[in-house]
Amino acid sequence: MTVYAGQGDARRSLALLWGAPERPRTGRSGPKPGLNVDAIVSAGIAVADAEGMEALSMRAVGERLGRTAMALYTYVPGKAELLDLMHDRALAELSTGLPAGPPPADDWRAAVTAWADGLYACYLRHPWMLRVSQARPVLGPAELATMESLLRALRPAGLPPRRLRGAVAALWQFVRGLAATTADARAAAAATGVTDEDWWHDRSARLAELAPDFTDRFPLLTALQSTADGPPQDSHPDTFRTGLTILLDGLAASC
Repeated sequence: MTVYAGQGDARRSLALLWGAPERPRTGRSGPKPGLNVDAIVSAGIAVADAEGMEALSMRAVGERLGRTAMALYTYVPGKAELLDLMHDRALAELSTGLPAGPPPADDWRAAVTAWADGLYACYLRHPWMLRVSQARPVLGPAELATMESLLRALRPAGLPPRRLRGAVAALWQFVRGLAATTADARAAAAATGVTDEDWWHDRSARLAELAPDFTDRFPLLTALQSTADGPPQDSHPDTFRTGLTILLDGLAASC
């Protein structure tokens, strides 16, 4: 299930993202104590974290807050605008673990690694974010700050603009892609009741029966598996670290 950001009212969505004063919609009752945009966004994140994107609705958020869905529309126009706010709020978590100033010229790799670690962890805390398409950005302050922090980390590398744009795209998509694979692996085990280890063990045994010449047909794959700790597991933490190191080695070589 892919969801596209920025589908709501652009004026109201951006005003909420950038902290414009709240104004109750004309014709509706006044604000009720204890209910505001922050509370609604927090409730929306809680629903999505617990039950996934499919469960997110204004009604579900209202029920978590002990209110009707209609009561929420005083503060947030609808689900589309709420999703933008939720996505940006989740990304705001990255700012707490990243340095504000530029990294030392000889330590840009550590700064990029910290950025990648933070984004990867954020996606795994909120896997519903991975269902939000990157085709159209939310354009909220936290999303733009996340991009700015990566550019700040890469600045000492001295990459020309074209390579810098490619580096940003490669790093962001690498983190997002591996986080999606890891999140899917976790979800698969929970949904099917079968662990990855059991899944691989069952199919490896059946392949050995059905293709006794497997080693001869796929010698390189067999060699790779024999040097690894069991069957391939993209969710293994070493995969993330190794892939990131390879990307950074390539960037360093192009500086």
